[in-house]
Amino acid sequence: MKKKTFAFLLSLIMLVGALVGCSSESGSEETDSGSEDEVVKLRMMAYNAESTRTTYLKMLDEKLPNIDIEFEFVALDNFNNVLNAQLQAGEGPDIIEVGGEAKLLAKANYLLDLSDKDFTSKYADAGLKPYSIDGGIYATPLQSWFEGIFYNKKIFEENGVEVPKTWDELIAISKKLDENGVKPQIMGAQSWEPMMKQSIGLVNNEFYADEANSEFDNKFNEGEAKLAEAWLPAVEEWSKIIDEGILTDDMLGLSYDQALDQFATGKAAMWESGPWAVPTILEKNPDIELGMFPIPGKEEGPGWLIGGPGSALAINANSEYIDEALKVLEVTATEEAQLALVEDNAGSSFLKGVEVDLGEIYTDSEEAFKAGNVYAPWTAVWTSGNPIVQAYGKSLQEVLAGAKTVEEALQDADETNDNLRNTLN
Repeated sequence: MKKKTFAFLLSLIMLVGALVGCSSESGSEETDSGSEDEVVKLRMMAYNAESTRTTYLKMLDEKLPNIDIEFEFVALDNFNNVLNAQLQAGEGPDIIEVGGEAKLLAKANYLLDLSDKDFTSKYADAGLKPYSIDGGIYATPLQSWFEGIFYNKKIFEENGVEVPKTWDELIAISKKLDENGVKPQIMGAQSWEPMMKQSIGLVNNEFYADEANSEFDNKFNEGEAKLAEAWLPAVEEWSKIIDEGILTDDMLGLSYDQALDQFATGKAAMWESGPWAVPTILEKNPDIELGMFPIPGKEEGPGWLIGGPGSALAINANSEYIDEALKVLEVTATEEAQLALVEDNAGSSFLKGVEVDLGEIYTDSEEAFKAGNVYAPWTAVWTSGNPIVQAYGKSLQEVLAGAKTVEEALQDADETNDNLRNTLN
């Protein structure tokens, strides 16, 4: 497919909020990078803030004195607009933080194929799969991301409730907390993300945990399977949390930051999010006794977290400094770099042999981690993942408002998948 067609597709995806001047010859590995003393400036564009990469960037500076990395943060809600415009103008960054749209960028020939580089073999297949297409590998993973349900241990203890092992137990303790005058769970439902992720936690427990469904996502990519059929029982189970009045329509007016503040200051017992929120929570309330448990299923078990490869580093195929960019990815594929990444943003590593102690906050999630129960299908397998889950999440906001059913929300996601697949074809 020609670049022009893909440029149109990427522009289309930007409109629904998805996660993106030299010739190819000038970016080849034969590029003359000058003398050994010459410092080459590489531009790295990312949607995770520099504060989440501080230790890692300092390590790169020490290991690669002849490379000066100019870190450019662009907020996620505008990241694709900026990146896509620059790539189409031939002015894109040398190194790009990529997520759910890596495969589309690779198909548009914007990303360098890394499959023949030795450092890619150091990563587990699970970390490379989201960034692989047609036999090529177009990015290498940074630390994983995961989300569960944070809870205030002191509030739980004072109200005589324990970490739930089933979804019905979660409903039951939420009712007890509410009866005791405690808001059970807060959610910044002004964003479409948290309900989307929490509902997929039930899908992980009830659908993806069954080996018989292991090929579903590939079939979904091809239009041979529908969410509205396969996921419906699990999402209807999740929606009990709306039916029972635990998630309420007034939460549609709450932002992420407002929900975080309510949880951190003890105004709610539970809140869905991930490790990136911990520094802010502790800053607001240093004395909070914080824990995280995985999203439970209908039956008792280890539960599931939402997550997987969080983001990855790719190289602009048209960069002037491909050799230098490759050195950055080579250094990143070391234990020292992986531990540096985790230092400022907790997660596990996909580099073989690297183990990370996540700490006491995540003790209740250990069994889920040990079982490998961490999954987010839109980042792991789906070709057009981000626009699909955005359509689904926005429709769940309408479910919370009483304007749609969960089946209609899933149908909206299916329709988005069909439309984007037809555009690709």
